Amino acid sequence: MLSPKRVKFRRVHRGNFKGMAMRGSSLAFGDFGICSTEAGRLTARQLEASRIAISRSVKRGGKLWLRVFPDLPITKKPAETRMGSGKGSPELWVARIQPGRILFEMNGVTREQAEQAFRLAAHKLPFKTKFVARE
Repeated sequence: MLSPKRVKFRRVHRGNFKGMAMRGSSLAFGDFGICSTEAGRLTARQLEASRIAISRSVKRGGKLWLRVFPDLPITKKPAETRMGSGKGSPELWVARIQPGRILFEMNGVTREQAEQAFRLAAHKLPFKTKFVARE
């Protein structure tokens, strides 16, 4: 699972997802990509599951780039705990995803292979996505 090696603060505020993605919204490495059309949180487990689905679909052919990284800690308090007594301990890592953000890029495969692989990966993701290709 992906997670940062070290962070400045163990716990962070929730923040917001307003607006479209300004950075990471165009293809930079590969010829094909998958782009989010909704805002949401992408956990490290979901990212890994979709990466495995892509690599198995193309039978480890071509090159794959991950364009997002889960760097936001999500905390949880134990079950049946009374209110108060501070914030919970970090449980998982997520990436904030805004509409228009490129999640994966791929090169070295045909368009049909890429569309099929990204369709399988989209089933693992918690928000709607669309296939994009370099013109």
